[in-house]
Amino acid sequence: MERDEQIKLFEFLRLHPQLKDLAFMIPNEGKRSPVLGRLFKRMGMRPGTPDVFIPYPTKTHHGLFIELKYGKNKPSPAQTKFLELLNQQGYLAKVCWGADEAINCVMEYMKA
Repeated sequence: MERDEQIKLFEFLRLHPQLKDLAFMIPNEGKRSPVLGRLFKRMGMRPGTPDVFIPYPTKTHHGLFIELKYGKNKPSPAQTKFLELLNQQGYLAKVCWGADEAINCVMEYMKA
């Protein structure tokens, strides 16, 4: 499950002193009642927001966003559009299938 892959990613992140206190998930998934959905939208939630953000700047990017997928899941059009916007603003925003790919993405990002 995607949830298990995200847990695995954060177990990795917690082992790295420069990332463990910065990285966080963005709880943007899940079904909500219409009332709660409207409230969250008014509070700033938006479709397509990536799952994970690491606000650690490098020489080339302001921070790293990861949209984590598992199995045959694919990014929605809203996710693809938001990732493109983030990349245009100087962030690295990527889709990763599974924790292993996300961990490799983080390791490559930290080399930059």
